[in-house]
Amino acid sequence: MSGPRFAWHRLVAMVVKEFIQMRRDRLTFAMMIGIPIIQLALFGYAINADPRNLPTAVMSEDNSPFSRAIVAGLQTSTYFRIAEVTQDPAELDRMLARGEVQFAVEIPAGFGRALMRGDRPALLVMADATDPAATGNALGALDRVVESSLSPLLDGSLATLQRGPSPVDLRVQRRYNPEGITQYNIVPGLMGTILTMTMIIMTALAVTRERERGTMENLLAMPVRPTEVMIGKLAPFILVGGIQVLVIIGTATTLFHVPMVGDPLVLSVGLLTFIIANLAVGFLFSTIAQNQLQAMQMSFFFFLPSILMSGFMFPFRGMPDWAQVIGEALPLTHFLRVVRGVMLKGNALADTWPDIWPMLVFLGAVSVLAVTRYRQTLD
Repeated sequence: MSGPRFAWHRLVAMVVKEFIQMRRDRLTFAMMIGIPIIQLALFGYAINADPRNLPTAVMSEDNSPFSRAIVAGLQTSTYFRIAEVTQDPAELDRMLARGEVQFAVEIPAGFGRALMRGDRPALLVMADATDPAATGNALGALDRVVESSLSPLLDGSLATLQRGPSPVDLRVQRRYNPEGITQYNIVPGLMGTILTMTMIIMTALAVTRERERGTMENLLAMPVRPTEVMIGKLAPFILVGGIQVLVIIGTATTLFHVPMVGDPLVLSVGLLTFIIANLAVGFLFSTIAQNQLQAMQMSFFFFLPSILMSGFMFPFRGMPDWAQVIGEALPLTHFLRVVRGVMLKGNALADTWPDIWPMLVFLGAVSVLAVTRYRQTLD
């Protein structure tokens, strides 16, 4: 090639050409701008490692001023929010098992009389400790909340109770993960994140790969309906997802000693629903993307909020309300509750159903969109 080795006009021409290419590839350009904005919003506003206003259920069999002061102190604290009041111990257990509340407080009968006698009555606090990060700070503040609630009432002849140890025997039960082992929470969650990433990416590349290779025309010429194509594309990956699940569960139970308290069949129902929902998302992306690069970008665009707003990396209840609304729309959020509930709590199908039906609704909505988009490619 004749001429100088480096020329500014050729460099400028190449830069202009790349900008023109970016303008043509609008989807890629939008993701280059959108992903950083989403990251800033998620990390800046939604992520909170110190959750507050955690839902708490109370069962008080004592009607003394002391028990009422403790309940009021919990309500006015920033860590606890009285969500349910019941007189049924079985109802407390049910709400904890389903994840409806984070804490359950039980005040026994005769609490006030025992306190006035100086007998240090017991105050039972049960915590859903499947995620130690969600309960650690709140439990650490519990002693101060109880003492500050009782302090105005401990005057006169009861003032001596403030000079010794705490007048209340605070008993904390960390349910489902009493030792606070992080692996019990992280390893089951990894099952959901790994399935989300692999299922969506593999399926998203399925149709776009055929389009790039030129085999899409052969597929369109075949006498098959869009629903048949979609099911045919997804069926092999369901088997792949099942193999992944067996590997992950085997590793979790043998290497990390994560318990399997519940019925594996119940877990299988949640797994199958979750896998198919992610495959449907991948198929939808494959009908939108023009090439494999765009399919990969859209997959990570969906994976990023899933991993950050589902409760896998950070406590779900620590996020603001608007972030929790977005998180509730993600299948990974509900699957994490199902897998942790079955493996750590022993939840039955009735306990997991409140998180299975949202995944079914998500699956139905995404499937309709995917089939509609595929019909448009046929036209």
